[in-house]
Amino acid sequence: MTSTRLVLAGLALALCAPAQAGEWPHFRGPNADNIATEKGLPSSWTRDGGGQLWRQPWTGRSTPAVFDGRVCASGREAGRLEAVACFDAKDGKKLWERRFPVYNTTIPYTRVGWASVTGDPETGWLYAQNGDGLLVVLDRAGKTVWERRIGEELGRVSGYGGRTHTVLLDEDRAILSVVGAAWGDLGALRQRYVAFDKKTGAVLWITTPNDVNVEDFNNQSNSIIATIGGRRLAIGGGADGWLYAVDSRTGLLVWKYHLSQKSLNAPVTVVGDTVYANYDGEPVDESFLGRVVALDGRGTGDITATAQIWKHDGILAGFAAPVYHEGRLYVVDVSANLHALDAKTGAKLYDANLGTVGRSAVVVADGKIYATEMNGAITILKAHADRFEILDQDHLTLDGRQTELWGQFAVAYGRLYFMAEDGLYCLGDAKTPYSGPAPGQALAKKATPAALAGGEPASILLVPAEAQIGAGDTLKFTLRAFDANGARLADLPLDKAAFSLDVLKGAVDAAGFRPDVAAGSQGGKVKVTYGGKEAVSRVRVFAPLPWEENFDARPRQPGHWIGAGRFALADDPSGGKTLHKVPAAVGLNRGTAFIGPASLANTTIEADIKAAKKGRRQGDIGLIAGGYTLDLQGAHQRLQVRSWASELSFSKQVDFAWEPDTWYRMKLRVENGATCKVRGKVWKRGEPEPAAWALEFDDPSGILTGAPGVYADSSTDLDWDNLKVVVN
Repeated sequence: MTSTRLVLAGLALALCAPAQAGEWPHFRGPNADNIATEKGLPSSWTRDGGGQLWRQPWTGRSTPAVFDGRVCASGREAGRLEAVACFDAKDGKKLWERRFPVYNTTIPYTRVGWASVTGDPETGWLYAQNGDGLLVVLDRAGKTVWERRIGEELGRVSGYGGRTHTVLLDEDRAILSVVGAAWGDLGALRQRYVAFDKKTGAVLWITTPNDVNVEDFNNQSNSIIATIGGRRLAIGGGADGWLYAVDSRTGLLVWKYHLSQKSLNAPVTVVGDTVYANYDGEPVDESFLGRVVALDGRGTGDITATAQIWKHDGILAGFAAPVYHEGRLYVVDVSANLHALDAKTGAKLYDANLGTVGRSAVVVADGKIYATEMNGAITILKAHADRFEILDQDHLTLDGRQTELWGQFAVAYGRLYFMAEDGLYCLGDAKTPYSGPAPGQALAKKATPAALAGGEPASILLVPAEAQIGAGDTLKFTLRAFDANGARLADLPLDKAAFSLDVLKGAVDAAGFRPDVAAGSQGGKVKVTYGGKEAVSRVRVFAPLPWEENFDARPRQPGHWIGAGRFALADDPSGGKTLHKVPAAVGLNRGTAFIGPASLANTTIEADIKAAKKGRRQGDIGLIAGGYTLDLQGAHQRLQVRSWASELSFSKQVDFAWEPDTWYRMKLRVENGATCKVRGKVWKRGEPEPAAWALEFDDPSGILTGAPGVYADSSTDLDWDNLKVVVN
């Protein structure tokens, strides 16, 4: 084996948008391989002592992005907020900080700030996904360029486990894994991949490679980009235990490999055509835990039976990516053991212990290996032919206990950066001058190659592939074309394409889609055919408020509602139909359906509600508006308003005795702003509405917008009827 390191062929941030020399804009480095070329890095250090250049107060559990002369990171603030900040890479001076209230999620506070931010060397922008599903893009000054509420718009599940995917940048795309239930034909609970135009936020494509319900909502196998067989692939692990490779430019599934019976959480590594992967679940063909595999990534379709090059069983490496360097594969298992394997054969060479809990991959730089461990251990090693040599090991403590440290090192400008529970650190040699640019002075590089001239389209995309518009608006399109290897061709002329509508009511042609205003709120597809190729755009249309819905004229639940697939329509014994939810056969009884745009503010929602009782069980039923949930709780016999289900110190509740199998009227009013006023009341249907609110909550959180919706925790049957949403 030559001593020259085999680099990852075509990885996103190296080949499509070369970073400044020595930058680390993605949590796995400029080539997404955990390898750095920096020299003169320390072999030892002590906290607040030798080798530490600066430390800034900051709390998070991810890896910082270092680019454009800045160190940027996500974190948590003030018990209520997720935050993103950038610091001067030279001296740690804070340049700016943005804070975002957390809402519509069950993620606990300690798991806020999980996903790493991603820097774009082309624009200097920063991409972050917050724990509650806010995807936000910030410019060099920290101002919002665009944002999307992934939960309210695409149905992303935000579970208690809190694992949050990091944005993957490739050429003109920001790619994100989304586990959840959306609307229409994407209403089933699946893992999907969504590509956004990185500059505008328009959806370029959505793909659903798996066809069964996901096993684990808390999947965190961040994808990487690799060019294999001339095709640019986004490769990542699924919540269903499969490894998927989709065409990065079109979203088309290229191949899949069944790794595990459980969700995958560790990213893969690609060297040439070989894909290295590890996991801690049960393999599909055995009854033990843990495996490391090498796969041939040149196949198509289901490659489970044909792609395996070698396997090494019994290593439970569930979170950290494998790292390739000079013929060895370095794997960190869940017990913080670092294993060195022969990358050609998978044979075990030697190992070393890093601590007790392994979550992050090692980083190789300057002839050394830099490793972090969840309980605050930081180890610097050197790999020899037959052993690891531990050069230095330190343990961070905070208030007499071990400090949480979930992220890995970022290497840039001749320095090491990492983030722990007690701060953002910069390590290096104080005698070595800082080699990076001043903040905002890095040279931008073009990320996206020019479209190819000529060529025969093998596939087409209608962009935007997913959109929501007002009933009086016009949605305009572009028609992208790609050759058989996924290379982009010149956009196709819309006036030579044939358009049609599926379910949607309105008119469509080369000038765009114009909804039928009389049809009100609706959802469906715009279809296009060009040269025998087809593409679609999924469109939701929203009429101006007020909205009213009694469900009587519908054959099924509203198809344009996000997450409505867990609900159904039922016949009401008193006449008409109701929106109905039953206890789940498996999994969680909790369910949410968002019925409008996430951009709505200052709204009131009301509906008739009813909950059955079975034995001692009586379900919880509620409404959502402006980022708040009003929940009438059966077992507790109380009324509660909250924005964050797992952090109830930011909520208010009152005792409220109510009867099962009885119709009530519920009303929730939210005034959004720098502070929020939330009011709720419930009374028996048919009786006069009480003048006073049963519950009043003045919240200083500053939630500015939020989609209206319905909420259920259906331990028994639940019903809604005569729903109404109005502007305050």
